[in-house]
Amino acid sequence: MDSDILILNGPNLNLLGQREQSQYGSITFDQLKKNCLKKANELNINLEFLQSNIEGEIVTIIQEAKKKFDGIIINAAGFTHTSVAIRDALDIFKKPIIELHISNIYKREEFRQKSLISDISTGGIFGLGDYGYILAIIAMQNIIKNENR
Repeated sequence: MDSDILILNGPNLNLLGQREQSQYGSITFDQLKKNCLKKANELNINLEFLQSNIEGEIVTIIQEAKKKFDGIIINAAGFTHTSVAIRDALDIFKKPIIELHISNIYKREEFRQKSLISDISTGGIFGLGDYGYILAIIAMQNIIKNENR
């Protein structure tokens, strides 16, 4: 495999397909995971796809990722707007980070328009639905390849 990438999902994303389909579409979490693993396999990427509803667990996963992964794609969900702890863990990671959101957080409620992780992320993908995950995988592969030149 060329690269080792982590996709880390925050709270309530395990309920995709059951919640607010107008914002998040009809894809289930398992379908999304399957699509991402398929794309990663096509690109010869080793991909781990995780989800947690627990802030401290996400922090621990990020801390451990420093030893195992070349980059992180993170949909921190509601923690995007509230978690200094996740932000600090990502800041310590010191490798490429893509912030990802299925919906466009900048077209939603005012409290969702503030991201605590955007300024430490390499880049971001917002509002492109579940296809944003595929784009993030492709982008991360390119970022890692360019760093290794």
